[in-house]
Amino acid sequence: MTPLRQTPSIEAQSAEAQRTLAGLKAQSNEVRAEVKEARAHLAELNLEVEAAENRLENSNSEQLLEANQNLLLSTLRAQEDADLCAESLKIVSEAASLDTLTELPNRELLLDRFKHAIAMARRKGEHLALLFVDMNHFKAINDTLGHAVGDQVLQRAARCLSSAVREVDTVSRHGGDEFLILLPDIQHPSDTVLVARKVGSALGMPFRIGDHILRLTASIGICVYPDDGDTPEVLIDRADAAMYRAKRLGLGSFALHQAGTEDEAASQPAPVVPLQQPIIHYDAVMAEYEQHAEQLREANEQLVLAALNAQALQAAAELSQQRQKEFLALVAHELRNPMTPLGVAASLLGSSNPLDLKRMQLIVEQQITHISRLVGDLLDLSRSSTGKLRLHFHAIDLAKVIDDAINVSRPAMDARLQHFRVDLPLQPVALEADAIRLNQILSNLLDNASKYTPDGGEISLVVHTHKDEVVIHVRDNGIGISQGALPRVFEPFAQDSHATGFNGQGLGIGLTVVKELVEAHDGTVVVASDGIGLGSEFVVTLPLNVFREEDTAS
Repeated sequence: MTPLRQTPSIEAQSAEAQRTLAGLKAQSNEVRAEVKEARAHLAELNLEVEAAENRLENSNSEQLLEANQNLLLSTLRAQEDADLCAESLKIVSEAASLDTLTELPNRELLLDRFKHAIAMARRKGEHLALLFVDMNHFKAINDTLGHAVGDQVLQRAARCLSSAVREVDTVSRHGGDEFLILLPDIQHPSDTVLVARKVGSALGMPFRIGDHILRLTASIGICVYPDDGDTPEVLIDRADAAMYRAKRLGLGSFALHQAGTEDEAASQPAPVVPLQQPIIHYDAVMAEYEQHAEQLREANEQLVLAALNAQALQAAAELSQQRQKEFLALVAHELRNPMTPLGVAASLLGSSNPLDLKRMQLIVEQQITHISRLVGDLLDLSRSSTGKLRLHFHAIDLAKVIDDAINVSRPAMDARLQHFRVDLPLQPVALEADAIRLNQILSNLLDNASKYTPDGGEISLVVHTHKDEVVIHVRDNGIGISQGALPRVFEPFAQDSHATGFNGQGLGIGLTVVKELVEAHDGTVVVASDGIGLGSEFVVTLPLNVFREEDTAS
């Protein structure tokens, strides 16, 4: 029989349950501690995660900012490199289309602009013009002064031509000493004549290179689209042909393609010969000017003293006047002495052949004739109490007298690099006058204008006829005349104070001589000036068609 298992008592079971509960409580406390520790560790991990995330975000932002900066700098450098490349390409492209010496558009660029201008003119029904400019005497400049100076002359010519036209016009070097000027959008074909004259005036300004003074002239041929052709090649050829016709008219002339030779000759004054000489040596200019100035001062002094009115002198001045006459008589006899050596010098110069020596011979011979006349007048003065000169009237060509006067006065103007302009009537002007005295009137006025005009200034001689008179204007943009000195300009020995400070040469008698000689021709002379620094103008009015059968004392 199986023995029965004894059942634990309730106390034992209770004690066992308490022990189990105590074990469970202990385990629960351990779990709680572990959970608490785990939570604390998790909090620490969360903090570390947040810090890591913050570090990651900051790191990405800085890297992105740095990357953006590098990208921007790279973009800027790339743009700068692109701009430099574009600028270099532009410079190279422009250089390829310019003449290397003058930096003017070359033939290819001119033709491109020419075709475009023709297309625009055809579309709008407008005119355009082409001027073919050929420099005169350029070979003589090259042969005399060398190619280096010739290059400088071409560069100056390029600047002069560019300054004489509009910004929309194109000045191009065609080759050698030839230039082309394209004038788009002209209102009327006759406007090209004004441009040609402006170009000639700009080139005519004297300039100095080393010891030489140069003055440029050019022959200009003109053609107009569409009247003379409708392609660049045809217009260039016809402007070239017109240029050669201009050369036959005289240096410094211009010719239209469709105009006749006789019409062209009548449309422009005859060129003044002294303004066409291309090269003058500076030392020769100064020597010639000093010689002329000395002779002019001496002649003016004697003539103004001879022209003094004896009746206007007071009794206290009679003795002084007598002494002056005796002095003039002595001077007249002394002036006879240089006649023979001057004649010998003239004959020796004539045997030398070079152009400059022949020109000097002509000047010396003219001065001999002039001084001979002065000697006769001064000797007559010593025997006469009237103090007036005898004039020899005969028919003269005013243009010839003006040409001779400019020939005497031009060296002084060129030495001072002054721009001299002459405007003569289209038709010849003939009058009865004393050619030598009229020459002296013009020489005195031109010398006075040059003397009181600063270097690089402008002087003009303009002649026109009005009814039965011829009017001669001599203008300058020099130092001017003060209002207080204007009424005394023609008085002997009268000089404005600021004029004496500007140029102390002379005795102030040249204008007195002008007044006496003009009035001896039954003419008048007046002066005008807006004041100091504003230039001056002398106006001589002479009657036309004054005929005298014999010499007249005046």
